[in-house]
Amino acid sequence: MLENNEMLNQVQHDTNLCKTEKSTGNPLRISVIGTVGVPACYGGFESLVDNLLDFTPPGVEYTVFCSGKKYENRLESYKGAKLVYLEKDANGIESIFYDFEGMKRSLDSDIMLILGVSGCMFLPYIRRRFRGKIITNIDGLEWRRDKWKWYAKHLLKFSEKMAVRHSDIVIGDNKGITDYIKAEYRKEIQNKRVELIAYGGDQVLPVKDDSLFEKYPFCKNPYAVTVCRIEPENNVHLILEAFSKMPEKNLVFVGNWERSDYGKCLKEKYSGFSNIHLLDPVYEPHTVNWLRSNASLYVHGHSAGGTNPSLVEAMNLGLAVLAFDCVYNRATTEEKALYWKTSDDIVRIIIEESSRFEEVSHTMKEAGKRLYSWETIAELYNSLY
Repeated sequence: MLENNEMLNQVQHDTNLCKTEKSTGNPLRISVIGTVGVPACYGGFESLVDNLLDFTPPGVEYTVFCSGKKYENRLESYKGAKLVYLEKDANGIESIFYDFEGMKRSLDSDIMLILGVSGCMFLPYIRRRFRGKIITNIDGLEWRRDKWKWYAKHLLKFSEKMAVRHSDIVIGDNKGITDYIKAEYRKEIQNKRVELIAYGGDQVLPVKDDSLFEKYPFCKNPYAVTVCRIEPENNVHLILEAFSKMPEKNLVFVGNWERSDYGKCLKEKYSGFSNIHLLDPVYEPHTVNWLRSNASLYVHGHSAGGTNPSLVEAMNLGLAVLAFDCVYNRATTEEKALYWKTSDDIVRIIIEESSRFEEVSHTMKEAGKRLYSWETIAELYNSLY
């Protein structure tokens, strides 16, 4: 996280300069493009924006584009930001046109903050018409995800290249991502900034609520927990396979099982195991944080992408982390978690290395508080404006 520390040294100077410049002029208008919207009700980028708005600098005005398909109650503003609703889906193939419409409607802004690369294939067109600054967080390496067919992967890879080529600043949320950008796009990143800025996770707090044991009686016994989208690159099948081999070890797994054939097949296969509890998505923060903070172990299966919000949140909750062994997860946890590649690895670690869980728990909480506070993350974004 050295790059973050170097940036923070510039933050106060940059912020003071921004205050001075904007105090006598028009507000700095920033359009946020690419998320489902706020209030956050979906995933990592939505939580990012929701928390950035808590630390809006003086002289900055946000406009956040939101998917009208996701919000029945359409607020005109939220935490001081103007909300604009687009009648398109922010995910899947339609996200390409959702992002493009947000870009076209932001041509009069000073800065476009683009989160994700879906619509970035249109940046050559936008760049010819937009005179402001473009900051793009490329998210994970979306084109590598198993859920996409070959043509979608090629399209996303092209969009990623256009994002790097036509943005003024490119953000990666993990050292593995920024290293990839610098190696893959040496020509495109000449004379532009590539910044490492992760996600915060300190908005989650431990929850004590004995009344929830009535709804989730299986949580009275020690259990491991996993919360994620049910996708192949999250290695859901390996986690479930491992716990099917350990009938005395309980697993609570929260995810969108009905969204894909992959999820439906896994739910049918493993729902009969008495120690495996497959829950549908839980969006209410109090409940999902109770499910996590009441657990003794967090099993993290993500293999694609960069710094994953659910992992950062588990660290801030002080959970012992058992993470899939890849460069992104090792970077996020500073190589101090427990790591696995196969279902047998999970079984072995839980059976043979449980004595290390308390130590790993303390280490993860310390790293989470030190590296992934929203105030720090917001300062890093604000310094870019």
